[in-house]
Amino acid sequence: MKLELNDRVALVTGASRGIGLAIATTLAAEGAKVALAARGAEALDAARTIVEGLSSIHVADVTDPAAAKALVEGVEKQWGRLDILVCNVGSGASVPPGKETAAEWSRVMDLNLFAATNMIEAARPLMARGSGDRSIICISSIAGMAALGAPVTYYAAKAALNATVRGLARPLALEGIRINAVAPGNVLSADGTWARKLAENSAAVEDMLVRDVALRRLGKPEEIADLVAFLVSPRAAFITGSVMVADGGQLRS
Repeated sequence: MKLELNDRVALVTGASRGIGLAIATTLAAEGAKVALAARGAEALDAARTIVEGLSSIHVADVTDPAAAKALVEGVEKQWGRLDILVCNVGSGASVPPGKETAAEWSRVMDLNLFAATNMIEAARPLMARGSGDRSIICISSIAGMAALGAPVTYYAAKAALNATVRGLARPLALEGIRINAVAPGNVLSADGTWARKLAENSAAVEDMLVRDVALRRLGKPEEIADLVAFLVSPRAAFITGSVMVADGGQLRS
């Protein structure tokens, strides 16, 4: 299937590793011009060598609204437009249930909710001036849909992100912009949480997969990236306001 992404301009946040890097790589392979953003310059330099095709890198902490605005301005200066925005900043690391503090709530919400809303607010005017199919994807988690043992702060932040996507679908549609979320399950990346858990106790991970995941395996970043590439393409032009699950059959409702 041809996704018709040639020469489309895409911005991917949290793009220096894991799912974000896989998304940037896949979009570039489909012919898009891809701007990669993350907080670490060294990691971004390494990521750029992996992403083949037209790309640029931008060091930005998008939990800061001003930094998000400057990032979009940089993309506009280079490419003149923005067709695809992928909000991938996030982290499930937090404190055990019952240990939450005001500071921890703020930190987790910044990473998992406000990093996305800052980018949507910053990118919306530029995307609205565009033409053709324009699309925003927020990388969520199945933790935003069910209690699965993750920190409470993470549950709440991802649930709020899902609600944001659904709530923005109608007003953004009036501007020609689609918005969807992708909710991955357990995804294995080289330096991610599941790589650490496998190194610490592979038997426990295998037990969890057999017990909880229909396909009995961890996901791959590339599998999430393929779903994102389809959703941002004109082939998915009738899909907006959805939260698309890719979890190997872990959710049961």
